[in-house]
Amino acid sequence: MAQTLTRSNPKPIRKKPKQLPFPLNIYQSAVGRKWVMAVSGIILLGFVVTHMIGNLHLYEGPLEIHEYAETLRNLGTDIVPRTWLLWGVRLLLIVAFVVHIHSAYSLKEMGRKANTRANYIDGNKKYAASQEFIAANYASRTMRWTGPIILFYLIFHLADLTWGWLSDDWYLGDPYNNVVVSMGNIGVALIYIVANIALAIHIFHGTWSLFQSLGINSPKLNQARKILASGLAGLILVGNLSFPIAVQVGLLDQDNCEAPCGLTAVEAEEGHE
Repeated sequence: MAQTLTRSNPKPIRKKPKQLPFPLNIYQSAVGRKWVMAVSGIILLGFVVTHMIGNLHLYEGPLEIHEYAETLRNLGTDIVPRTWLLWGVRLLLIVAFVVHIHSAYSLKEMGRKANTRANYIDGNKKYAASQEFIAANYASRTMRWTGPIILFYLIFHLADLTWGWLSDDWYLGDPYNNVVVSMGNIGVALIYIVANIALAIHIFHGTWSLFQSLGINSPKLNQARKILASGLAGLILVGNLSFPIAVQVGLLDQDNCEAPCGLTAVEAEEGHE
């Protein structure tokens, strides 16, 4: 009896994505996206630290935090019109935020697809494919829930204190009043507390893993990496949590002035000049 041979269906040939011109083609590789995620993370981390330190002027009083805000708006006015440099920094942060999210998500997808394909080949190649994306997968597992919390927190924070959409007592140019009114609400204060705990966890894991993404992964440096990651996360956590707690316990209040407190302080200061 003749043996019937069955022919397996050939696997479809997948077209490789079109190669972009240099230096954009660097971003098409896993290594390039890890670098972009690390560098954008450094930019965002620098902003978070600077923003927290600047907000400490709240403890000096309404006039001082108002003057700090005005200083930011007047940056570079010797060269460019008022607020231009500030908006330049804002645009840089927006770009950094977008590419940070995209690189993190795309690395997770690249790792998932690579591991799926590796299931159909021999063990050695499977191990190699998994190793190539181990950093991305680790970051995805440890920060998959802190990332979305931070994103929603950012939107809420902008709507609450930057745009004033959530309160009738919000005043343009009066950060002291706006912070006290907003965080005087226990529900809002709890949102800030939970979100900043998530932010601290994200910063810890992000600071730890960015060295690996940049190719700095020596066992001799692991202790220093841990100290740096813990120190930055702890600094941000303590600093940012202090604001809603200080308002709730009455350390920051408007007892000594009429709302809007900051603008009243500015008018009083101008009256003495």
